[in-house]
Amino acid sequence: MKPLPVGIQTLSEIITQDYLYIDKTALAYELIKRYKYVFLSRPRRFGKSLFLDTLKNIFLGNKELFRNLHIYNQWNWDITYPVIKISFSGGIRDNESLRNNLFYILNDNQERLNIICNEKNDPNQCFAELIKKACKQYQQKVVILIDEYDKPILDNIENIPEALVIRDGMRDFYTKIKENDEYLRFVFLTGVSKFSKVSLFSGLNNLEDISLNPDFGNICGYTQHDVDTVFAPYLEGVAMEKVKRWYNGYNFLGDNVYNPFDILLFIKNQKTFKNYWFETGTPTFLMKLFAKEHYFLPNLEHLEVADEILDSFDIEKIQLVTLLFQTGYLTIDKRFETFERLRYQLKIPNQEVRLALSDHFINVYTEQSNELKYAQQNRIYSYLTQVDLPGLQHILQALFAGIPWNNFINNALPEFEGYYASVLYAFFISLNATVIPEDTTNQGQVDLTIIVENKVYIIEIKRDTAKSYEISEKNIALQQIQRKCYAEKYKGQGKKVIQVGMIFNTCQRNLVQMDWVVMESDECH
Repeated sequence: MKPLPVGIQTLSEIITQDYLYIDKTALAYELIKRYKYVFLSRPRRFGKSLFLDTLKNIFLGNKELFRNLHIYNQWNWDITYPVIKISFSGGIRDNESLRNNLFYILNDNQERLNIICNEKNDPNQCFAELIKKACKQYQQKVVILIDEYDKPILDNIENIPEALVIRDGMRDFYTKIKENDEYLRFVFLTGVSKFSKVSLFSGLNNLEDISLNPDFGNICGYTQHDVDTVFAPYLEGVAMEKVKRWYNGYNFLGDNVYNPFDILLFIKNQKTFKNYWFETGTPTFLMKLFAKEHYFLPNLEHLEVADEILDSFDIEKIQLVTLLFQTGYLTIDKRFETFERLRYQLKIPNQEVRLALSDHFINVYTEQSNELKYAQQNRIYSYLTQVDLPGLQHILQALFAGIPWNNFINNALPEFEGYYASVLYAFFISLNATVIPEDTTNQGQVDLTIIVENKVYIIEIKRDTAKSYEISEKNIALQQIQRKCYAEKYKGQGKKVIQVGMIFNTCQRNLVQMDWVVMESDECH
């Protein structure tokens, strides 16, 4: 079997060293035929850099690299083009760092193209000069390929003033592309985030975004067909349904796709199920944003958003859902039309992201050690499977009691009604349980339904604001479950149904009352 191209982003190395390669050149050919200015957004580690390098080799006329690939007999290899390739994979700390990095990149292109630019002070003018001289020297229009165009901004996203300065500097740089349109054959930019045209692309407003074009939905990533055919020899004896549940599920209006990094690392690491992609980037900023905005975590399971929410990103007003989608923590479940406007239903892509997100949510909301978190997860799972409700109540009270008091300085998290449900949701998801937030019935919806093995927990949560809570014989949360017969939909499934009413007090910041009814029959009561 061919070796796997783990971490390799250059086509020449993959082809000459005979690594496994999934042919994307049919899509590359269509892209070049149909567009001149193109933008592609995909999450990190999705194969954007390799695709961009494939385009570079096509325009450079490196015919031998494509001998057994789709484009080989489609492309005119007699014509070659000067290619300016720019990558912002390195870190950018400030505007001066950006300026130095731009000159380094431009000097590298000058050396490769055997061109000397006179401009030494302004990288933007140097860029414009390079474009014109390359076109004149090679007697062909220029191809510009820019990888990770947004990374300098995202690297500074927690320092908004600095990020804005860098954004403005990048905008001035990209403006030179449009100003030199007459010298250009093809322009291709990749990134994670799609910044709004007014904030970054005002100087390049002719850029066409193919990120959610169904024709190019499979431009990055491995399809199920790829996994079932090309990767079949590498995956013998593996439970493929589990592989699919763990790593498939990303969708950009084409087929559902796998992140290549996951599949390659999964095979390389003796088919061990781990969070390979998630671990390549810690979403600390995202997690802090969740807490700051009092986001109701269970909403992640059934989000509906408008077209514009996914389309643009602005530093001054960060849309959490936009950031989650563009960075790969949410993906498209389906697209539909309402009132003649496009709408999208989003979902968490797969088990890898769901479990890893839950662990990070727990860390942000509780700030406890991994050892304590793991012990609590074990105990909660044990109490759920054994239907030990007193034990479950005790561990949940210990969990909330252990959340540091300084988590609530200068914020009103405990007063946020969804806070308690969000913490519970994160813990239950981390147990690999089936969690149905706002579970809909013909009488309304219950806050959380948890299914573990053959047990169904129907949980209603109420918030109490009294300074001193007194336990009541009537648990209003449990009464609501029983009055509205929320358990009725789980009748006749052969599962034990447990109705649980939880009351949290905002002053004590804890679970102050929990009552339950275990249903041994199929009757609603």
